[in-house]
Amino acid sequence: MTDVSVPLDAVSAAVVESGIVAILRAPTADYFAAVAEVLAENGITALEVTLTSRGAVEALAGLRRQLPSSVAIGAGTVLTPEDAKAAVDAGAEFLVSPVLDRGLIATSAVPFYPGTSTPTEMYAAHQAGAPLVKLFPAAGLGPEFLRNVRGPLPQINVMPTGGIKIEDIADWLFAGARSVGLGGPLVGDAVVGGSLTALAARARHAVSAVAFARS
Repeated sequence: MTDVSVPLDAVSAAVVESGIVAILRAPTADYFAAVAEVLAENGITALEVTLTSRGAVEALAGLRRQLPSSVAIGAGTVLTPEDAKAAVDAGAEFLVSPVLDRGLIATSAVPFYPGTSTPTEMYAAHQAGAPLVKLFPAAGLGPEFLRNVRGPLPQINVMPTGGIKIEDIADWLFAGARSVGLGGPLVGDAVVGGSLTALAARARHAVSAVAFARS
């Protein structure tokens, strides 16, 4: 018998409700506070701070103090138990990885979203208990890939990430994505000190795309 979706935990439900996970990645986390403020003010309420950014753990802790509890804050590029512990200790409410590590899923103190790129990996992640499964890198696979996978595997909650542009958001949601991860096309140069006004406009555009797809 085919297994079915289980109800999402509160954090994963908030990530799905946002429709977009904004991925903050830069050489340093110096501008993450300002970027996060603009994103949250313009309707993007799920943020991922990547651990490859220098100062990421400290920035994550600062964002948790700075932003309202309605904003879900997680850590990305989590590859080891040490990464996971440091992020959770700093206040991360969810963890994201570019790869599938069943051990990290099983031992995570918060929802863990592993990276996958094949139906076998997606199903393995789901079976291991991942509430959301990251499809990565998504752009090279395309929405039609997700649509085809969801035919036999509708119970898997998928979050495409990697190379997705703002104009692609609706297509991915129409194909069955529960949420999408957006990095550079959304945050742009704001994470290195660029225009926050332009960032706000991109955020509003992205939020409108989610609303359109779900209307």
